[in-house]
Amino acid sequence: MQHVRRPVNRSRIRFRIAFAALGGVAASALLAVAMSPALAAFTASIANSANGAGSGTISLQETSGSAVCNSTDGGSISVNSATCTSINKYGGDMTMVPGQSVATSVTLTNTGTSPVSVFTLTPGACTQSANGTVNGSATDFCSKLQLAVVSGTTTLFSGTAEQFAARSSSPVALTVPLAAGASQTYTFTVTLDSAAGNTYQGLKAAQSMTWTASS
Repeated sequence: MQHVRRPVNRSRIRFRIAFAALGGVAASALLAVAMSPALAAFTASIANSANGAGSGTISLQETSGSAVCNSTDGGSISVNSATCTSINKYGGDMTMVPGQSVATSVTLTNTGTSPVSVFTLTPGACTQSANGTVNGSATDFCSKLQLAVVSGTTTLFSGTAEQFAARSSSPVALTVPLAAGASQTYTFTVTLDSAAGNTYQGLKAAQSMTWTASS
């Protein structure tokens, strides 16, 4: 039986040779990488381990003579509000006569750790009442009680106690900033009007005030 020789597919042979050669190159490259030593590099680093932040405090201390009041007297720093009855900024003289003046100085200190950027004095209503058992018939004693509030050479308020009460909606702005540990002194001078007649005898006035400091 006679065999017929098929023609050789030269394209297929060339493809197989090229594929085999490519496989050999890839294998050689992988082997070279596997056998080569590890690559070295220059490096630098900084680790910050002390990053943090915290809150400061704002607290007030008021002193006059031996009397001391602190904003924390009403509780902890969480409350930071107190009522002080040991300091009378009007002097507490209950025997004044027309034309007489009484001056009282108080010192406010920022006992906190943060600076005060808003500092105000807010007056309350001025109320009149009897002083003793013998009393005049006047009903406007607060309008006869003159008041001046001074800090250094700056007059912060000058008028009557009645007019001062009207500042409840527009508090007196005080000097800022008040740094931690810093102090300011304020002098309150009250004068009974020299024109006050007999109807103003045996009377007294009372007026609250609130110091407010904030960051």
